[in-house]
Amino acid sequence: MTRLIVVSNRVAMPRDRAARAGGLAVGVLSALKRSGGMWFGWSGETSESPAPQPKVVKSGGITYATIDFTADEFDAYYNGYCNSTLWPLLHYRLGLVEHSRQNQDAYMRINARFADHLATLVRPGDVIWIHDYQLMALPGELRLRGLRNRIGFFLHIPLPGPEIFCALPAHKQLMGSLAEADLVGFQTESDLRAFRDYALYEAGGSQRPDGAIEMFGRRLRAGVFPIGIDVEEMKALAVEAENDEEVRRLADSISSRQLIIGVDRLDYSKGILNRIDAVGELLTTRPDYRNRITFVQIAAPSRIDVARYKKLRREIEGCAGRVNGKHAEIDWVPIRYLNRVFPRRQLAGFYRVARVGLVTPLRDGMNLVAKEYVAAQNPSDPGVLVLSRFAGAARDMKGAIIVNPFDQVEMAEALDQALRMPLPERQERWRKLMGALQRNDLATWSDSFLDTLNTSERAAA
Repeated sequence: MTRLIVVSNRVAMPRDRAARAGGLAVGVLSALKRSGGMWFGWSGETSESPAPQPKVVKSGGITYATIDFTADEFDAYYNGYCNSTLWPLLHYRLGLVEHSRQNQDAYMRINARFADHLATLVRPGDVIWIHDYQLMALPGELRLRGLRNRIGFFLHIPLPGPEIFCALPAHKQLMGSLAEADLVGFQTESDLRAFRDYALYEAGGSQRPDGAIEMFGRRLRAGVFPIGIDVEEMKALAVEAENDEEVRRLADSISSRQLIIGVDRLDYSKGILNRIDAVGELLTTRPDYRNRITFVQIAAPSRIDVARYKKLRREIEGCAGRVNGKHAEIDWVPIRYLNRVFPRRQLAGFYRVARVGLVTPLRDGMNLVAKEYVAAQNPSDPGVLVLSRFAGAARDMKGAIIVNPFDQVEMAEALDQALRMPLPERQERWRKLMGALQRNDLATWSDSFLDTLNTSERAAA
């Protein structure tokens, strides 16, 4: 019987899922719950002497297989190459890229180790679904070990065009590895276009009449599979959370003011500094909003060992302090900044009481916060989504107010529009957004990718 083998950098084990389940974790877990199978990846732990075999645990019909890294390996592979080289480059931030051959070699070694362990667990007929930028070298490594299974790869974050991607010294190795997959999936048409451009103009490949791509002597499929959310689950969480203590405390503290909310991982790609400046711009140009609005920005700690993220945290705290110092009154501060993790149920409740969801990344593969905010709204009195044009979610969320996150004046004007928007328009926009969410939910995403993988012609020369 065919099994689904999901492979990601990090495995969200059942014991810690409530606090850490992001978009990737929720998505792959949903697919595994429906089909059964195995989730393979890093345990999240470091060890001086990693075990020679994966640790295997079964729970709820899913097998979890995990491996450890040493602390030095983790630093070079994850903090170094993944998050100081690949992450900024794939988010169009060439000026932030830090590259070293030592970190690159660590990345290749870890991908090779994933392949070594995975090869001992995979059976003939298993379907392998690899996720995200940490494992771009894995399809090629699996083929080197003789695996002929169907392999799919999905990139959750953006892919820039060749003029940016080719700044990466290992660009040919990574694209050559992706060519070993049978199907490569992306969030948006622009990401797929960047992949095709690389194949055609950098790798000297071609596109066949049936849509298949040939490069590096291989033939594969590539397509757009925008990730969704479990709409019904988020709706239920939001309703259940309305009377939770934390949600009531937030609502009571806001009182009659209108709540604007932003929820992100702490990352420079999320545009948090720009967002705070936009709130300051709104208060400067429309002083009648003083003591009438509150902006709550939740920024979950992320990559706390990377120096740039420590610096970013200080910058955000300073920016929020400057806006508060300029506009606050004795009984009110406009910005509340929380650098902590909240469970999904509480976040759903926070979304439900917020009049405006401010989701303005500078560049994002999809951004599921935008979708979760919409799903959590009260249909009779919904809030308004203000969304960056550079989030993948903007492609099909036409009921949002779309903004350029680099333009703080435009964002301030969008906030003013959202805060003044009459109920009938809010309801109409919300219905349009919910329709899009329900047409392309989490199950649709995983099913469409896996159906395409299972029915596509095997990659071949």
